[in-house]
Amino acid sequence: MTIVEEARAKVNLALHVSGRRPDGYHDLDMLVAFADVGDSVELTTSEADRFLIDGPMAASLSTDADNLVQRALKGFREITGRTDPLSIRLTKRLPVASGIGGGSADAAATLRALCRLHDVPADAPALAALALSLGADVPMCIASSPARVGGVGERIVPTTGHLCFGLLLVNPNVGVSTPATFRALERRDNPPLPPLPVFDTVRRLADFLAAETRNDLEPAARTIAPVIGDVLTALADLPDVRLTRMSGSGATCFGLFDDKATANRAALKLAPKHPGWWIEPAAATF
Repeated sequence: MTIVEEARAKVNLALHVSGRRPDGYHDLDMLVAFADVGDSVELTTSEADRFLIDGPMAASLSTDADNLVQRALKGFREITGRTDPLSIRLTKRLPVASGIGGGSADAAATLRALCRLHDVPADAPALAALALSLGADVPMCIASSPARVGGVGERIVPTTGHLCFGLLLVNPNVGVSTPATFRALERRDNPPLPPLPVFDTVRRLADFLAAETRNDLEPAARTIAPVIGDVLTALADLPDVRLTRMSGSGATCFGLFDDKATANRAALKLAPKHPGWWIEPAAATF
């Protein structure tokens, strides 16, 4: 039996750092969307455990026990007692340490696949706790649906998902450490997001994001990887772009477009100028 789950890229349309907890974690207020591009996880019943990584970004990862897919499998087995041998294949297409939740999405896809394979409810409290223990982004990646997310990532309020738009995801092939970005923050008590209006057009979404929201991690990330500024400038120079911003803790940035076809045309303009960058057009909803 084989089960395949997609691990879609998580894009932070906005990310506000509104406080720091006594345990050292930060309170966040975020708007997240999920692109129609990403990795994939394939589980197959087998005679022995196997873990294979392939795909264009496979060389960036190892198959050791610290891999989030391996940790998700180990945690699931400890909770459920299901230790049937499995062959797991991770096809890695997203850049690593890039601010679009690649590892978290892989872990979430693994948990979803395991739940399907063993007929376990994905919303079981023990699995929700496991997901959060694997990383703050993993619970939102379980659903992979647009949402406003608070706390450290555990408070998830879905949005309608009715508004479709295009994205151009760009990473200069530079990894940025999330802990390092948080350590470089100069301020950790920023205002949270304002109330969300109803977005009936992409222009209204983009105008709201530009006027009312931020990514509070961007200034810190740019001190670690100044090339982020070059990426944002290149995106801003593209025709028909509605908004440019960094996602997560970087270094991936995005341009917001009216639709995927427009993002595709923008990618064709940008790619020849920056052959060393990872450039991926996508579609998403909010």
